[in-house]
Amino acid sequence: MKSIKNKKKALEQFEAWLGEMEPALQKFLGTLPQELARQLDFSPTSLAVVEKMILERYPTYESTEPPEEAPAMDAFARYVGETFRKNVGGRWELRIDDPKYVFYGIPQLSGFSEKSTPICPLTMVSASTDRRTGKYLATILENCRRG
Repeated sequence: MKSIKNKKKALEQFEAWLGEMEPALQKFLGTLPQELARQLDFSPTSLAVVEKMILERYPTYESTEPPEEAPAMDAFARYVGETFRKNVGGRWELRIDDPKYVFYGIPQLSGFSEKSTPICPLTMVSASTDRRTGKYLATILENCRRG
């Protein structure tokens, strides 16, 4: 019974998270200098801008992990996820059916093509700090576009 309640609570929290998507994105953009915020238009090219911001803020993968970084990581993940969704389609979902699943309990995007593999914007943001290419996110988007 406990796991059923936890799953219900996780789904309720996920629905609330989705419901806050637009206000959270507006808050994120509102914290940026205007010239930078104008570049974040959810276009594929804006991913290079946001990735540069990520790399400037986080010198290492480990620097993304402290709990006080969770709000910023969430904002980056929301922006990246919505950029993907607006450009390749798909939908947000939360998998809580298999604790061994790689993105268990973390919002992911799926369904942008018949053969697409789900992607997790949060893990993509943190992985970009390890890859440090400046084009990691845009490359994934391009690969998703190709199907």
